[in-house]
Amino acid sequence: MQSHPRAGLPLLLAMLAMWAAPLVAQTYPHPLQGSVARITVHGASLEGNLSSDPADRLATVYLPPGYAAQMTREYPVLYALHGYTDDDLHWMGWQPHFVNLVTVIDSAIASGALPPLIVVMPNAYTRFQGSMYSNSVTTGYWEEFVAGDLVAYVDAHYRTIEDRTSRGLMGHSMGGYGATRGRMKHPHVFGSVYAMSPRCRTARGAPATPEALAALQRYEAITSMEAFEQADFGTRAQIASAAAWAPNPNNPPFFLDLPTKNGELQPQVLARFAANAPLAFIDQYIPSLRRIAFGIDSGDEDRGIAPTVTEVHRILDQYRVAHEYGIYPGNHINNVHARIRSTVLPFFARTLAIERAP
Repeated sequence: MQSHPRAGLPLLLAMLAMWAAPLVAQTYPHPLQGSVARITVHGASLEGNLSSDPADRLATVYLPPGYAAQMTREYPVLYALHGYTDDDLHWMGWQPHFVNLVTVIDSAIASGALPPLIVVMPNAYTRFQGSMYSNSVTTGYWEEFVAGDLVAYVDAHYRTIEDRTSRGLMGHSMGGYGATRGRMKHPHVFGSVYAMSPRCRTARGAPATPEALAALQRYEAITSMEAFEQADFGTRAQIASAAAWAPNPNNPPFFLDLPTKNGELQPQVLARFAANAPLAFIDQYIPSLRRIAFGIDSGDEDRGIAPTVTEVHRILDQYRVAHEYGIYPGNHINNVHARIRSTVLPFFARTLAIERAP
Protein backbone atom coordinates (compact mmCIF):
# COMPACT_ATOMS: atom_id res chain seq x y z
CA MET A 1 0.00 0.00 0.00
CA GLN A 2 1.35 3.41 -0.95
CA SER A 3 1.84 5.80 2.00
CA HIS A 4 0.39 9.29 1.86
CA PRO A 5 3.09 12.00 1.95
CA ARG A 6 1.28 13.82 4.83
CA ALA A 7 0.52 10.71 6.88
CA GLY A 8 3.25 11.48 9.40
CA LEU A 9 2.37 15.19 9.79
CA PRO A 10 0.09 14.85 12.85
CA LEU A 11 2.77 12.88 14.69
CA LEU A 12 5.43 15.44 13.74
CA LEU A 13 3.27 18.33 14.92
CA ALA A 14 2.59 16.52 18.18
CA MET A 15 6.29 15.95 18.74
CA LEU A 16 7.06 19.61 18.03
CA ALA A 17 4.36 20.69 20.46
CA MET A 18 5.82 18.46 23.17
CA TRP A 19 9.25 20.01 22.54
CA ALA A 20 7.82 23.49 22.68
CA ALA A 21 6.16 23.07 26.08
CA PRO A 22 4.74 20.31 28.29
CA LEU A 23 1.02 19.86 28.68
CA VAL A 24 -0.70 22.70 30.53
CA ALA A 25 -2.27 21.27 33.67
CA GLN A 26 -4.72 24.13 34.25
CA THR A 27 -5.75 27.41 32.69
CA TYR A 28 -3.78 30.49 33.68
CA PRO A 29 -6.16 33.29 34.77
CA HIS A 30 -4.37 36.31 33.21
CA PRO A 31 -3.63 37.15 29.56
CA LEU A 32 0.10 37.00 28.88
CA GLN A 33 2.56 37.66 26.08
CA GLY A 34 4.34 34.46 27.03
CA SER A 35 2.83 31.17 28.23
CA VAL A 36 2.61 29.33 31.55
CA ALA A 37 2.32 25.64 32.39
CA ARG A 38 2.42 23.50 35.48
CA ILE A 39 4.59 20.42 35.11
CA THR A 40 5.74 17.50 37.23
CA VAL A 41 9.44 16.92 37.91
CA HIS A 42 10.68 13.72 39.52
CA GLY A 43 13.27 14.36 42.21
CA ALA A 44 15.62 11.43 42.77
CA SER A 45 17.09 13.56 45.56
CA LEU A 46 13.74 13.49 47.37
CA GLU A 47 13.11 9.74 47.17
CA GLY A 48 12.67 7.93 50.47
CA ASN A 49 12.32 11.02 52.66
CA LEU A 50 11.02 10.14 56.11
CA SER A 51 8.18 12.66 55.86
CA SER A 52 6.63 10.63 53.02
CA ASP A 53 6.46 13.73 50.84
CA PRO A 54 6.17 12.85 47.13
CA ALA A 55 9.35 12.79 45.07
CA ASP A 56 7.29 13.94 42.07
CA ARG A 57 7.06 17.70 42.49
CA LEU A 58 4.87 20.20 40.69
CA ALA A 59 6.50 23.30 39.24
CA THR A 60 5.35 26.30 37.24
CA VAL A 61 7.22 27.17 34.05
CA TYR A 62 6.96 30.48 32.20
CA LEU A 63 8.00 30.47 28.53
CA PRO A 64 8.72 33.86 26.91
CA PRO A 65 6.93 35.25 23.85
CA GLY A 66 8.04 33.54 20.65
CA TYR A 67 9.29 30.39 22.35
CA ALA A 68 7.10 28.02 20.35
CA ALA A 69 7.74 29.82 17.04
CA GLN A 70 11.51 30.25 17.23
CA MET A 71 12.42 26.58 17.35
CA THR A 72 16.20 27.03 17.26
CA ARG A 73 16.54 29.78 19.84
CA GLU A 74 17.96 28.96 23.27
CA TYR A 75 17.14 30.90 26.44
CA PRO A 76 18.62 31.71 29.85
CA VAL A 77 16.67 30.37 32.83
CA LEU A 78 15.71 32.08 36.07
CA TYR A 79 14.92 29.70 38.92
CA ALA A 80 12.73 31.21 41.65
CA LEU A 81 12.19 29.92 45.20
CA HIS A 82 9.13 30.84 47.28
CA GLY A 83 8.96 31.30 51.04
CA TYR A 84 7.79 29.23 53.99
CA THR A 85 4.09 28.19 53.89
CA ASP A 86 3.98 29.49 50.29
CA ASP A 87 3.88 27.68 46.96
CA ASP A 88 4.22 28.24 43.22
CA LEU A 89 0.44 28.58 42.82
CA HIS A 90 0.51 31.84 44.76
CA TRP A 91 3.81 33.26 43.55
CA MET A 92 3.23 32.44 39.88
CA GLY A 93 -0.23 33.96 39.63
CA TRP A 94 -2.51 30.93 39.69
CA GLN A 95 -4.01 32.31 42.91
CA PRO A 96 -4.18 35.90 44.29
CA HIS A 97 -1.16 36.87 46.37
CA PHE A 98 1.04 39.79 47.40
CA VAL A 99 3.18 39.15 44.33
CA ASN A 100 2.65 37.80 40.80
CA LEU A 101 6.07 36.92 39.45
CA VAL A 102 4.76 35.84 36.05
CA THR A 103 3.01 39.11 35.19
CA VAL A 104 5.90 41.31 36.28
CA ILE A 105 8.36 39.23 34.22
CA ASP A 106 6.00 39.09 31.25
CA SER A 107 5.64 42.88 31.34
CA ALA A 108 9.40 43.43 31.67
CA ILE A 109 10.09 41.22 28.65
CA ALA A 110 7.34 42.87 26.60
CA SER A 111 8.77 46.32 27.37
CA GLY A 112 12.32 45.32 26.49
CA ALA A 113 13.58 45.86 30.05
CA LEU A 114 14.36 42.15 30.40
CA PRO A 115 15.64 39.78 27.71
CA PRO A 116 13.39 36.80 26.91
CA LEU A 117 14.02 34.03 29.41
CA ILE A 118 12.45 30.93 30.95
CA VAL A 119 11.29 31.12 34.56
CA VAL A 120 10.84 28.05 36.77
CA MET A 121 9.45 27.82 40.31
CA PRO A 122 9.13 24.44 42.04
CA ASN A 123 6.42 23.81 44.62
CA ALA A 124 8.41 23.34 47.84
CA TYR A 125 5.39 23.13 50.15
CA THR A 126 6.00 20.00 52.21
CA ARG A 127 4.52 18.12 55.16
CA PHE A 128 6.18 20.75 57.37
CA GLN A 129 4.99 23.55 55.03
CA GLY A 130 8.51 24.22 53.77
CA SER A 131 11.83 22.50 53.22
CA MET A 132 14.29 25.35 53.93
CA TYR A 133 15.78 24.16 50.60
CA SER A 134 18.21 22.11 52.69
CA ASN A 135 19.43 18.52 52.62
CA SER A 136 17.80 16.21 55.15
CA VAL A 137 16.77 12.56 55.31
CA THR A 138 13.58 13.76 56.98
CA THR A 139 12.41 16.26 54.37
CA GLY A 140 14.48 15.14 51.38
CA TYR A 141 17.59 16.60 49.77
CA TRP A 142 16.03 19.82 48.55
CA GLU A 143 19.25 21.67 47.94
CA GLU A 144 20.29 18.90 45.57
CA PHE A 145 16.82 18.76 44.01
CA VAL A 146 16.96 22.42 42.97
CA ALA A 147 20.57 22.47 41.79
CA GLY A 148 20.49 18.94 40.35
CA ASP A 149 17.19 17.26 39.47
CA LEU A 150 15.26 20.42 38.58
CA VAL A 151 18.01 22.03 36.49
CA ALA A 152 18.67 18.74 34.68
CA TYR A 153 14.96 18.31 33.88
CA VAL A 154 14.59 21.85 32.56
CA ASP A 155 17.73 21.56 30.42
CA ALA A 156 16.47 18.24 29.01
CA HIS A 157 12.92 19.43 28.19
CA TYR A 158 13.37 23.06 27.16
CA ARG A 159 15.69 24.97 24.86
CA THR A 160 18.00 26.37 27.51
CA ILE A 161 21.53 27.74 27.43
CA GLU A 162 23.21 25.03 29.48
CA ASP A 163 25.79 27.20 31.18
CA ARG A 164 26.04 28.65 34.69
CA THR A 165 26.34 32.19 33.33
CA SER A 166 22.86 31.80 31.81
CA ARG A 167 21.25 30.43 34.98
CA GLY A 168 19.89 32.77 37.63
CA LEU A 169 18.52 31.96 41.08
CA MET A 170 16.26 34.21 43.13
CA GLY A 171 14.22 33.66 46.27
CA HIS A 172 12.21 35.39 48.96
CA SER A 173 12.28 34.70 52.71
CA MET A 174 12.87 30.93 53.03
CA GLY A 175 13.52 31.06 49.29
CA GLY A 176 16.05 33.83 49.88
CA TYR A 177 17.76 31.53 52.37
CA GLY A 178 17.76 28.78 49.73
CA ALA A 179 19.19 31.17 47.16
CA THR A 180 21.91 32.19 49.63
CA ARG A 181 22.86 28.54 50.17
CA GLY A 182 22.74 27.94 46.43
CA ARG A 183 25.08 30.80 45.63
CA MET A 184 27.69 29.53 48.07
CA LYS A 185 27.50 25.79 47.51
CA HIS A 186 26.66 25.58 43.79
CA PRO A 187 28.63 28.27 41.92
CA HIS A 188 29.11 25.75 39.10
CA VAL A 189 25.32 25.71 38.54
CA PHE A 190 24.18 29.32 39.02
CA GLY A 191 26.02 32.42 37.84
CA SER A 192 23.64 35.09 39.16
CA VAL A 193 21.78 35.06 42.49
CA TYR A 194 19.44 37.52 44.20
CA ALA A 195 18.17 36.96 47.76
CA MET A 196 15.13 38.93 48.93
CA SER A 197 14.58 39.16 52.69
CA PRO A 198 16.54 35.94 53.25
CA ARG A 199 16.63 34.20 56.59
CA CYS A 200 20.37 34.84 56.99
CA ARG A 201 20.41 33.46 60.48
CA THR A 202 23.20 33.98 62.95
CA ALA A 203 24.76 31.08 64.83
CA ARG A 204 22.57 31.36 67.91
CA GLY A 205 23.91 30.13 71.20
CA ALA A 206 22.17 28.89 74.30
CA PRO A 207 19.17 30.93 75.49
CA ALA A 208 20.31 33.72 77.76
CA THR A 209 17.19 33.97 79.94
CA PRO A 210 14.67 31.59 81.51
CA GLU A 211 12.03 33.11 79.24
CA ALA A 212 14.09 32.25 76.16
CA LEU A 213 14.55 28.69 77.37
CA ALA A 214 10.82 28.38 78.03
CA ALA A 215 10.15 29.55 74.48
CA LEU A 216 12.24 26.63 73.18
CA GLN A 217 10.64 24.13 75.55
CA ARG A 218 7.13 24.80 74.26
CA TYR A 219 7.95 23.16 70.92
CA GLU A 220 8.06 19.79 72.69
CA ALA A 221 4.30 19.99 73.16
CA ILE A 222 3.79 19.55 69.40
CA THR A 223 3.61 15.78 69.03
CA SER A 224 1.15 15.26 66.15
CA MET A 225 0.52 16.71 62.71
CA GLU A 226 -2.84 18.02 63.95
CA ALA A 227 -1.08 20.00 66.68
CA PHE A 228 1.57 21.17 64.21
CA GLU A 229 -1.02 22.47 61.74
CA GLN A 230 -2.86 24.35 64.50
CA ALA A 231 0.31 25.93 65.92
CA ASP A 232 1.35 29.53 65.32
CA PHE A 233 3.66 30.46 62.45
CA GLY A 234 6.80 30.70 64.58
CA THR A 235 6.28 27.26 66.09
CA ARG A 236 5.70 25.67 62.71
CA ALA A 237 8.78 27.38 61.28
CA GLN A 238 10.91 26.17 64.20
CA ILE A 239 9.79 22.56 63.78
CA ALA A 240 10.25 22.75 59.99
CA SER A 241 13.75 24.08 60.59
CA ALA A 242 14.47 21.16 62.91
CA ALA A 243 13.26 18.74 60.23
CA ALA A 244 15.66 20.36 57.75
CA TRP A 245 18.70 20.87 60.00
CA ALA A 246 18.41 18.35 62.84
CA PRO A 247 16.93 15.18 61.30
CA ASN A 248 16.80 12.02 63.37
CA PRO A 249 15.68 8.80 61.61
CA ASN A 250 15.19 7.15 65.02
CA ASN A 251 12.83 9.71 66.50
CA PRO A 252 9.27 9.30 65.17
CA PRO A 253 6.75 10.66 64.44
CA PHE A 254 8.51 13.77 63.07
CA PHE A 255 12.02 12.24 62.74
CA LEU A 256 13.81 15.30 64.09
CA ASP A 257 15.51 16.65 67.18
CA LEU A 258 14.41 19.82 68.95
CA PRO A 259 16.66 22.26 70.86
CA THR A 260 15.26 20.86 74.13
CA LYS A 261 14.40 17.34 75.27
CA ASN A 262 12.35 16.71 78.40
CA GLY A 263 12.85 20.38 79.17
CA GLU A 264 16.65 20.15 79.03
CA LEU A 265 18.72 22.13 76.55
CA GLN A 266 20.39 20.06 73.81
CA PRO A 267 23.69 21.80 72.87
CA GLN A 268 24.37 19.39 69.99
CA VAL A 269 21.05 20.28 68.36
CA LEU A 270 21.78 23.98 68.75
CA ALA A 271 25.13 23.33 67.07
CA ARG A 272 23.38 21.64 64.12
CA PHE A 273 21.13 24.68 63.74
CA ALA A 274 24.17 26.96 63.89
CA ALA A 275 25.91 24.94 61.19
CA ASN A 276 23.11 25.93 58.80
CA ALA A 277 23.26 29.65 59.58
CA PRO A 278 24.65 31.58 56.57
CA LEU A 279 26.36 34.09 58.83
CA ALA A 280 28.22 31.17 60.41
CA PHE A 281 29.53 29.61 57.20
CA ILE A 282 29.79 32.53 54.78
CA ASP A 283 33.53 32.95 55.43
CA GLN A 284 34.14 29.43 54.12
CA TYR A 285 32.75 30.24 50.66
CA ILE A 286 34.47 33.47 49.68
CA PRO A 287 36.07 31.90 46.54
CA SER A 288 32.63 30.71 45.43
CA LEU A 289 31.09 34.10 46.14
CA ARG A 290 33.64 35.80 43.91
CA ARG A 291 32.37 33.72 40.97
CA ILE A 292 28.73 34.76 41.31
CA ALA A 293 26.91 38.01 40.60
CA PHE A 294 25.00 38.55 43.83
CA GLY A 295 22.31 40.88 45.15
CA ILE A 296 20.61 41.00 48.53
CA ASP A 297 17.98 43.26 50.07
CA SER A 298 15.31 43.61 52.75
CA GLY A 299 12.59 45.99 53.86
CA ASP A 300 13.67 48.29 56.67
CA GLU A 301 10.70 47.13 58.77
CA ASP A 302 11.55 43.45 58.31
CA ARG A 303 12.55 42.91 61.92
CA GLY A 304 15.09 40.21 62.55
CA ILE A 305 16.00 39.98 58.85
CA ALA A 306 17.12 43.49 57.87
CA PRO A 307 20.01 43.50 60.40
CA THR A 308 21.31 40.16 59.15
CA VAL A 309 21.11 41.35 55.52
CA THR A 310 23.19 44.36 56.51
CA GLU A 311 25.66 42.02 58.22
CA VAL A 312 26.02 39.94 55.03
CA HIS A 313 26.73 43.21 53.19
CA ARG A 314 29.38 44.13 55.78
CA ILE A 315 31.11 40.76 55.50
CA LEU A 316 31.17 40.84 51.70
CA ASP A 317 32.58 44.36 51.80
CA GLN A 318 35.21 43.19 54.24
CA TYR A 319 36.33 40.52 51.75
CA ARG A 320 35.93 42.94 48.83
CA VAL A 321 33.37 40.66 47.17
CA ALA A 322 31.37 42.61 44.58
CA HIS A 323 27.62 42.57 45.24
CA GLU A 324 24.46 44.68 45.22
CA TYR A 325 22.73 45.54 48.49
CA GLY A 326 19.67 47.49 49.52
CA ILE A 327 17.45 48.29 52.48
CA TYR A 328 14.21 49.72 51.15
CA PRO A 329 11.04 51.10 52.80
CA GLY A 330 8.77 48.17 53.60
CA ASN A 331 8.14 45.09 55.68
CA HIS A 332 8.48 41.42 54.76
CA ILE A 333 5.94 41.43 51.92
CA ASN A 334 4.35 44.79 51.17
CA ASN A 335 6.82 46.07 48.54
CA VAL A 336 8.14 42.78 47.16
CA HIS A 337 6.29 42.99 43.82
CA ALA A 338 7.55 46.53 43.16
CA ARG A 339 11.06 45.60 44.27
CA ILE A 340 11.18 42.72 41.80
CA ARG A 341 10.18 45.08 39.01
CA SER A 342 12.50 47.96 39.94
CA THR A 343 15.60 46.13 41.19
CA VAL A 344 15.66 42.34 40.94
CA LEU A 345 14.79 41.96 37.25
CA PRO A 346 17.18 44.74 36.14
CA PHE A 347 19.87 42.87 38.12
CA PHE A 348 19.29 39.72 36.07
CA ALA A 349 19.02 41.74 32.85
CA ARG A 350 22.59 42.91 33.54
CA THR A 351 24.09 39.68 34.81
CA LEU A 352 22.56 36.79 32.84
CA ALA A 353 24.26 35.74 29.62
CA ILE A 354 21.58 35.69 26.93
CA GLU A 355 23.62 33.81 24.33
CA ARG A 356 25.66 30.63 24.48
CA ALA A 357 29.37 31.37 24.84
CA PRO A 358 31.46 30.44 21.76
